[in-house]
Amino acid sequence: MLSRRSFLWASSGAAAVAALPATAIRAQAAAPELVARENAVQLLPLDYPETTVWGYGGQAPGREIRVAQGDRIQRRFVNRLPQASSVHWHGLRAENAMDGVSGLTQEAVRPGGSFAYDLAAEDAGTFWYHSHNRSAEQVARGLYGPLIVDEPTPPDVDRDATLMLDDWRVDPETGQIADDFGALHDLSHGGRQGNFISTNGEAAYRLPVKRNDRLRLRIVNAANARLFTLGLQGLDGWLMAYDGMPVAIPEPVPETIALGPGQRVDLFVDITADEGQEALIGRLEQSGGFVQAAFPVSGNASASRRPPPAPLPPNRAPDLTGLAEAATLRLEMSGGAMGGMSEAIWKGASRTAGELMEDGQFWAFNGLVGMTETPLARLPLGQVARMTVVNDTVFPHAMHLHGMHFRILAEDGTPGPLRDTLLTLRGESHEIVFAADNPGRWAFHCHMLSHAASGMMTWIEVTV
Repeated sequence: MLSRRSFLWASSGAAAVAALPATAIRAQAAAPELVARENAVQLLPLDYPETTVWGYGGQAPGREIRVAQGDRIQRRFVNRLPQASSVHWHGLRAENAMDGVSGLTQEAVRPGGSFAYDLAAEDAGTFWYHSHNRSAEQVARGLYGPLIVDEPTPPDVDRDATLMLDDWRVDPETGQIADDFGALHDLSHGGRQGNFISTNGEAAYRLPVKRNDRLRLRIVNAANARLFTLGLQGLDGWLMAYDGMPVAIPEPVPETIALGPGQRVDLFVDITADEGQEALIGRLEQSGGFVQAAFPVSGNASASRRPPPAPLPPNRAPDLTGLAEAATLRLEMSGGAMGGMSEAIWKGASRTAGELMEDGQFWAFNGLVGMTETPLARLPLGQVARMTVVNDTVFPHAMHLHGMHFRILAEDGTPGPLRDTLLTLRGESHEIVFAADNPGRWAFHCHMLSHAASGMMTWIEVTV
């Protein structure tokens, strides 16, 4: 367990900060419009000026969208930003035309324009929505929010809290978001890392609780590139779902939880800290441990803890019965600083690493840079596919598959839990398996958004 003394309230690991007012992502009735616009918010501690963000409804994160499983999510996206934009519903197995990937499933919505999104909430779970045009900049400016799809029968918990984790790169002199979205170091190294870390847009997130309360914590990594490694203190419980998809048997919460960009976990945790203390979610970094969220304890909910929870009801699982006859695919990552990539194909022509660098391109999949006219794979509807994903670079990557979920195969071939984002560290190789059960053109890209902007984008087509 982690020591309370090892944690400091710190956005950058340097100094304590005061609690800030919440930036409003509590569940409430959403308007039919989802408006992207600029607004000034008190993102930083109160001795800093307000920060101009790009947010849905002018908030960062945007207001929580919450629907029941089986409902439709209907929003008219209105773009009041100076750039074209679109909305992706991360993790939902939606209709392809509603996936929100500009240049692949729709044209980006120009400033002053709008687009009507209407998609089914097939799966219950923890998802999120965010910009999918110039994402490395627009998500970094605040264009994201939580999307929750409730199970038909609510689980037995006292509180249901969504924690969106993010880091922001701000100019310490002005308090404004640093306008260096094309920085070559970010593109070619580990991605854009921020110097101010938040939970739900707050520097010091606190949620009052009682001893023996049971919380459902929906934790979302909304950062551009930061890996969050989390540990619990004064909390004990179970991991219930990965990337919105329930596990068959609740797993004890591990000592540390690693979340790559785009990944989520659902935890059921009991408050075991004593009255007058604080339960903590800590963030572990090389420089030490820091508080990510605190739960001050006042009073007792009950004399003892509840029994272990039942599993969450499963979502529809892809049919992998054809695994023995699966199509075999390979995705090999190359490039980046210290990566040794000498050349790659970009825009149909072979380019040297130096030529690619001049155009801000540093990464390749199978020797191809960025989106291509032909897909990584073209699969008939229902085809099962096995893909070997090789990270032949010195940096981690978080590979997000749109429209479908996959399972990671263990060394003995056993399929793991359903995921939509694969965190692969330097030099690692993974094999994933999925069923091509959702027709359309689906993006497959690194969710280190600077990496996606500089080469790590491809797509898979599922044909009828």
